[in-house]
Amino acid sequence: MDRESYLKVKEVIDGKKTADLLLRNCNIVNVFTGEIIHSNLAVCAGHFVFWSETGRGLEEIDVEDKYVVPGLIDAHMHFESTMVQPRDLLAVAVMHGTTTFISDPHEAANVCGIKGVQYILDQTENAPANVFITMPSCVPATPLDDNGSEITAEDMKPFANHPRVLGLAEVMDTEAVINGEEKMFKKLEIFDQHHIIDGHIPSLSGINLMKFAAAGIDTDHESIDFEGALEKARLGIQVLIREGSAAHNVEGLIKGIMNTEIDNCNFSFCTDDRHIEDIVKIGHIDNNVRIAISLGMKPLDAIKIATINTAHRYGLKHLGAIAPGYQADFIIVDDLNKFNVERVFVKGKEIKGKEDFENGPECPEGLKHTVNISPITPDRFRLPIDEEPVHVISIVPRQITTEDVLIRFNPTDNFQSYGDFKKIASVERHKNKGLVGVAIANGYGIQNGAIAISVSHDSHNIIVIGDNDNDMAIAVNEISRLQGGIVIVEKGKVFDSLPLPIMGLISNEKCDKVREKVECLMNKAYEMGVYKDIDPFITLSFLSLPVIPKLRIIPRGLVSIGDYGPELINK
Repeated sequence: MDRESYLKVKEVIDGKKTADLLLRNCNIVNVFTGEIIHSNLAVCAGHFVFWSETGRGLEEIDVEDKYVVPGLIDAHMHFESTMVQPRDLLAVAVMHGTTTFISDPHEAANVCGIKGVQYILDQTENAPANVFITMPSCVPATPLDDNGSEITAEDMKPFANHPRVLGLAEVMDTEAVINGEEKMFKKLEIFDQHHIIDGHIPSLSGINLMKFAAAGIDTDHESIDFEGALEKARLGIQVLIREGSAAHNVEGLIKGIMNTEIDNCNFSFCTDDRHIEDIVKIGHIDNNVRIAISLGMKPLDAIKIATINTAHRYGLKHLGAIAPGYQADFIIVDDLNKFNVERVFVKGKEIKGKEDFENGPECPEGLKHTVNISPITPDRFRLPIDEEPVHVISIVPRQITTEDVLIRFNPTDNFQSYGDFKKIASVERHKNKGLVGVAIANGYGIQNGAIAISVSHDSHNIIVIGDNDNDMAIAVNEISRLQGGIVIVEKGKVFDSLPLPIMGLISNEKCDKVREKVECLMNKAYEMGVYKDIDPFITLSFLSLPVIPKLRIIPRGLVSIGDYGPELINK
């Protein structure tokens, strides 16, 4: 707190000045002691002043014995994954009680480099929420990627002292860390003292995990089972418990915490990648809290995971709690077990709705028109099969991991989709290199058509899946015409699309229109046979990410992922 604010707060404490806001009859959630304190709560200069049975406020609110909870914190998320502009996402998520967002803009960075990072910072400047970023560490994610830009250690240095840059974003290149490669450690060393270093550790364990921890990695959001999460927590790595649109990890990890009765201080909540329609329907970090409570976790423990645990790990000393001097970010809920957010306050000011988030800066033209490919013909998806077994990408329901399944198909000059075996392809779209990787996937389920999307982590080339080459080509060419988006083709015709002209990742339409279009496209995808236990678009977008086990498709071909990173395989 600066001196000017402190002097105002001090005058209220001394009784010489009336508080800006006084909340009467509160049940205050104390995350330090796990108590509920019944009292009045005073706010001045955007900070909590005291709780007391007395006090006066220029504005007074009778909370009527409801619960006052610290504002929730999302420990790791990507604005780009919502497919709406950052301020539109904030307008929805803040109303669900999330007042602090720690964003990794590596999706934008992989398309547009530093300009993409600056876009996220500019769009969230002066918004009525706390928006921090971590600096993308692996752009590109691996040496095999064909993305739109690169960020070097030198590029990062000017951001190291930025007040809203907390550190280094998810470090994906495990081989570079474990081997102590100079290029990687130049980045780690920029942020090694007074910053956070986020990890990306889906499969490391044992000695290799210890090497990763020794390199200074502070967090990880890729735990899908409690055994792996516990191993990381024991090494001091903060486990960010993810509940996204495709990856659902809260249930397994929360059950593990409760069953083992371990201290939960090394656990936080995050959303990572969540579509806007899911946030509207089921919530944001408040949804993580509700799931935890429904599993039997004590509400105050779930709230600690959603607030103070994250604030402590990320060095946000002014956030995450209700106590004198802390920033007055809080929510009012009627019942801790139901955890329905009724009102939201940021810096002591109530957030009324989307009108509070309007008037953000325009997107620079330089971040548009990023799809650069020549017309695609069906023969580009030709996939010869011989007598040898073929590696098939097997999709895991409710997760973003895949399995590597060896299948022996009948030899052919060009594999034709049948049953649950569909053709999947990744098309390079940044520099018109002409690269098209083709493989076979199962567990998706589409019939009589194809789905293509220009959101494909993390290089964001075009990924397409379908049951015939012609519809796949139509879908990719429509993505090119739109300069990014989601496209569904059925029986040779474009059914509908969602244009994503900002970097091929983000719509320039308002949230409601995007949500309605995504819902329409999602319903059509399920109607065309996509399995209900996967998200049609986020699941597809992750099938190209060569840092998540076990198989992925990139423009260079099929990739197998092990402890030491990705390797191209022949079939």
